[in-house]
Amino acid sequence: MPSLFEPAPFALWQLLALACLVVCAAGASVYLLRKHLADDDGLPDAVFWDGFAGLAIVAPAVILPALVAPWSGLLLGVIAAAAAASSYLWTPRIFSWQAERRSTRDTAASNQAAAARHRSALARWQRYEMDPAHAIDYPAMSDPRQPETAALIRAMKAAEQLRTGTDAGYARAVERLEEALAEAERAAGVGRDAPTRDAGFPAADPALG
Repeated sequence: MPSLFEPAPFALWQLLALACLVVCAAGASVYLLRKHLADDDGLPDAVFWDGFAGLAIVAPAVILPALVAPWSGLLLGVIAAAAAASSYLWTPRIFSWQAERRSTRDTAASNQAAAARHRSALARWQRYEMDPAHAIDYPAMSDPRQPETAALIRAMKAAEQLRTGTDAGYARAVERLEEALAEAERAAGVGRDAPTRDAGFPAADPALG
């Protein structure tokens, strides 16, 4: 019967390779198990296969060396247990970091789309400031005394304050700007029958043409 302290019949590099194997297998198995518990609401199939896959790798890597050198099996077993415990403790932090990265990417993508809508809304509003025809036809769009126009100006300022940052509220601020712009246009009569600039002048008699 082999002694507990009997020298191992394999090289040190083999022992190190087995140690790396059990660390990776035990850590990855616990990580995947907790991930599936969180993402899939603990689906039995996923949890079972996570545990089975880990045991299928760790058990032979620990038991087979223990048959020829018990101390090596004990050492590998302790290493596997430590790796599993470390993975169990650290996976919530990893999940939190991953969720934060996803949220940052989603916010950046949302803000990029919101920036294009923001530019479009500003260009739409600037017609009433820069185009003389629009300024004459819809003077209320440039009059801050109008409640809807005042609300539009406030919405523009709020969106502009969030424009250069990574705030998740930027997209919502742009949405409020679009809503305020549509409401101001509705109150100013935009979209109704276009004003007739030559009102008051008699229409030309077709017979005279």
